[in-house]
Amino acid sequence: MRIVTLLGAFLIALPLPAQSVAIRNARVVDGTGASAVVETVVIEGNRIVAVGSSVNVPAGARVIDAAGKTLIPGVFDLHTHLRASGAGVSADWGKILAAYLACGVTSVNDYSGFGEMFEPMRRLVAEGTVVGPRLHLAVRMAPPGGHGAESGYGDMFTLEASTPEQAHFEMKTALAYKPDLIKVFTDGWRYGTSPSLPGMNEETIAAIVQDAHQAGVKVVTHTVTLENARITVRAGVDSLVHGVQDRDVDDDFIQLMKKMGTGYVSTLAVYEPRDRSRIPEGAKRVIEPAILSMAGPGRGRGGAPAAPSASGPGARFQHLLHNDKVLFDAGVTLGNGTDAGMFAGHGWGTLHEMELKTHAGLTPLQVITIATLNSARILGVDRELGTIQTGKLADLALIDGKPDLDIQDIYNTFDVFKDGKEYRPGALEKQIKSDAMTPLPSHPLGPLVDDFEREDGRTELGTLRIPGTDAGSDHSKIMFVRMPRGEGGHSLMVTVAMGPKQSNFALLHVPLTPGGVELADVSRYKGVAFDTRGEGIYRLKLVTYAVRSGEDFNASFDAGPEWKTQHIDFQSLGRKDVRELTFEISGPAGASRWLELDNIRFY
Repeated sequence: MRIVTLLGAFLIALPLPAQSVAIRNARVVDGTGASAVVETVVIEGNRIVAVGSSVNVPAGARVIDAAGKTLIPGVFDLHTHLRASGAGVSADWGKILAAYLACGVTSVNDYSGFGEMFEPMRRLVAEGTVVGPRLHLAVRMAPPGGHGAESGYGDMFTLEASTPEQAHFEMKTALAYKPDLIKVFTDGWRYGTSPSLPGMNEETIAAIVQDAHQAGVKVVTHTVTLENARITVRAGVDSLVHGVQDRDVDDDFIQLMKKMGTGYVSTLAVYEPRDRSRIPEGAKRVIEPAILSMAGPGRGRGGAPAAPSASGPGARFQHLLHNDKVLFDAGVTLGNGTDAGMFAGHGWGTLHEMELKTHAGLTPLQVITIATLNSARILGVDRELGTIQTGKLADLALIDGKPDLDIQDIYNTFDVFKDGKEYRPGALEKQIKSDAMTPLPSHPLGPLVDDFEREDGRTELGTLRIPGTDAGSDHSKIMFVRMPRGEGGHSLMVTVAMGPKQSNFALLHVPLTPGGVELADVSRYKGVAFDTRGEGIYRLKLVTYAVRSGEDFNASFDAGPEWKTQHIDFQSLGRKDVRELTFEISGPAGASRWLELDNIRFY
């Protein structure tokens, strides 16, 4: 049985009923680079069936008079982090996705999830339970101790490899989830502000590319320096999803990019040196009130635009602008991407990225081509998307104004189509501004969560146990070992080597639904019980679907060398929105800690 949790009164922005639609009198910018032409575009089902100045409107079609407006293909964002808010407060994935559609962004690459999340994320969007753009989901890979592996989310979230042999081994795990992309963190440069983290060698990158391409999966890379970019391009990656910013690119690099056919996505929006606490007026329509309340002088990352210096943000941004223009003029395929969630806004940040590209010297028409057809080519979906042509999928954005002449008009989204379904930005904006969380499916659970009898690392619920630690390349180390416990039973031994910091911890995440995406209804239970052995005080967190993590339920428990059954009461919560149970082990620098668990169950 599945019930949908309604956390307060909520009107979700459902698409309008499907029927033939004729968009008349629009200035059509078709994504090919051609100038605007006033035409009629007819949609039937999820396809464009006619485009032209003398197209006959089918009988019974709904007609949209688009006089004074410009129709462009749906916009792409090739670099997003959908699990991050960009301002640090939102946990509402549905509102984040709605912000993209409200801005005419119909396809995004997400680099913030891990394989266990892919099936529920794809299904919820495909079913229309969550309204959002097309999702292209990436498995992350990094060198041990490198960028991407230092977040504290554990080696399941970012697979680690430093040799070709290790890469081939980890790619078996990666490809089992049927990712759309592999994102490889190959460059550990910290922008001159701290020592560089380990990078990935060319042979390991090439091994990842080999396995991915054999499976028909593209590889993108976090690379921000010229020399590391050379390595990744030689290794055969499909695109760089950050711009080179330590120096201007040279002719050898340009020729290498052209020879290998490598795409280039500079993510100007995340590196723009500005006061990041100030939100543009045009963006406020798609930002939650809680995030808007955080805006104000001195409350964001960064500050006033930095004065240029040899390695400061101003100089780095000038390299980015220069390299965009030089590479574009040389014929390298540029794409559109923001690093949204990492201090670039969802949805409106994609449009701001287009605006910033005009600062590099590109024309608005060129920028629209980059954000549509060129981005579709980089992603390998240009046969179906990226242009307004007969037979293509109907992903379209109707803009009030002439964004091909004045890029500021790109913010004026009037209407959006994804897969032939129409979405009104006004309805999406109401969803974003609502105090209620986006409704998600909630699944009633049986009492047993995990008795550690399965040999595949999964709970009795079928979910994968996930390790976590404090952040940093010097984070604590955690290991799970399934142990025999009398009469053929088993328990889980969790061992931790604490890191060198003043505050160190390790986490055992026990998702109650796959990837913790959907919700668990535990309202009929009084609490959670489990058997423990250990040495000291530990914590249990009940992670819920809430705007602020402070709303999660926490409890301490003590464990000694003899087995003890713990009962943690949360009867007063009555929760139907639980995502996972998290066990926390903490300790001082260099300490060793352990906890043994068995028979986790609700009572």
